Amino acid sequence: MTAVNVALAQLNATVGDFEGNAAKIEQMARQAAAAGAQVLLTPEMALTGYPAEDLLLRPAFVEQEWGVLQELAARLTDLPELAVVVGHLHAEGATLYNAASVLLAGKVVARYFKWELPNYGVFDEKRYFTPGDQACVFEHAGVKFGINICEDTWLKKAPQAARDAGAQCLLVLNASPYHMGKINQRIDMMRRCVQRVQLSALYTNLCGAQDELVFDGRSFAMDKTGHCIGHAPGFDESLIHVLVQASGALRPAQGPWQALTSMQEEAEQDHLATIWQALVVGVRDYVHKNGFESVLLGLSGGIDSAVVLAVAVDALGADQVMAVMMPSQYTADISVSDAAEMAKRLDVGLENIAISPMTEQFDQALARIFAKHAADLTEENIQARVRATLLMAISNKFGALLLTTGNKSELTTGYCTLYGDMAGGFAVLKDVPKTLVYRLAKWRNIEGEVIPERIITRAPSAELRPDQTDQDSLPPYEVIDAIISGYVDHNLPVASLIESGLDAQAVHQVVRLLRTSEYKRFQSAPGPKVTVRAFGRDWRYPLSNAFRETIS
Repeated sequence: MTAVNVALAQLNATVGDFEGNAAKIEQMARQAAAAGAQVLLTPEMALTGYPAEDLLLRPAFVEQEWGVLQELAARLTDLPELAVVVGHLHAEGATLYNAASVLLAGKVVARYFKWELPNYGVFDEKRYFTPGDQACVFEHAGVKFGINICEDTWLKKAPQAARDAGAQCLLVLNASPYHMGKINQRIDMMRRCVQRVQLSALYTNLCGAQDELVFDGRSFAMDKTGHCIGHAPGFDESLIHVLVQASGALRPAQGPWQALTSMQEEAEQDHLATIWQALVVGVRDYVHKNGFESVLLGLSGGIDSAVVLAVAVDALGADQVMAVMMPSQYTADISVSDAAEMAKRLDVGLENIAISPMTEQFDQALARIFAKHAADLTEENIQARVRATLLMAISNKFGALLLTTGNKSELTTGYCTLYGDMAGGFAVLKDVPKTLVYRLAKWRNIEGEVIPERIITRAPSAELRPDQTDQDSLPPYEVIDAIISGYVDHNLPVASLIESGLDAQAVHQVVRLLRTSEYKRFQSAPGPKVTVRAFGRDWRYPLSNAFRETIS
């Protein structure tokens, strides 16, 4: 029996760049056809970009995309044997659908509307879309293909409807963002789906980053027994081919196929490599998709700014990264020398601006008003805000995006200064807990030692007063991060955290700090999501909030 060659196009789409997204689809269609493909499968909303959020409510946005879809179909008329399945936005009057259309010989020969609209975590599809309720099966080159979109395959109805309509293989379009462990979740859900309906499935996913979401690609093919025959590379655009028989049997063909074991059984180093890659892609795409070419950051000689600098260089190249050291009277000499050594290792330009003269002027200007008040956190925050003013001035002058360097543990506890070290355009470590920052630093040094060992081993300090360390006012980061994992990431009650063995005083302190610093996070820069629940799209708590969790 002759098999059908299906190409899975793993694309990096940009929201609203209809012409650019269409050009990528056309390019991959021509590349796929030249390699013998008869079907090309693109990701969910590949033409639109995902998530488009309230742009979907603008009539001009909807109209422009529709026109580009028609133009794309016309441009593919010289590939009459290739059926191209395109994910896009579709409107019927005022009703919007998350749709997939089959383009063949210049025409739309079939169209499918997503049935199951996710409305949790980072997803708000019920705000925009109406669910479909009709199966879509089209026959091409002797095989009947059923179309599903992402969440459809997590539930029973849509895949079963495709099977009942005669489908022999499922084509699944996805815009599934990355977080740690997500690939195993996808594999498990698809395995249950194909075993339930006894259909093989071809799963293609977006790659690249859109604001706070990073899409890891890793498109794959799975036979009806639940065996995954391989996957595409992570995070990068790629085109992989699979041969599909009417029986549902699959065989990988051309393309950079990778073994599934590299995803399901990741060793610690592979796990950290994937997180690092997500951060790199998050920075690179946010910078480029927003029209910047370069970035800058404050380099303190501490672990957080060291990791951000290494990520930025890996994302953009050393020539597009600028570091600024801003010592005060409390900055240790080793911080200055470690920062200089790291900049040298990465070949990054480093500027040095002493802030003591400026902070002294602030102190003098406020001396009369503060005369009856002892020095406290106020004076520490002035130092952070002076640094932010300098960094923002450099950002304005040179058009470079300012990267903030705070981590998830600090944002949780409010151990950060609003309009100070929080100031900037993109927060690289916003969803990276402190203990993970250290693990990533050690992993990056395996790849090539760029972070001086002393930065990793010395006690963390904001260096805003004499002999200061973070643990003067906070529990150990191992404890903080365990509380974050339970309370923030997995929504566990306070009582459960204490029953698990965490120190009760530390739990109450961290939860209190989490609550009282909500206003800071509300004003924080966006940053790439890598955990199961990130501050930002995942975390929507009211600023004015009298709730206090009690233990019965």
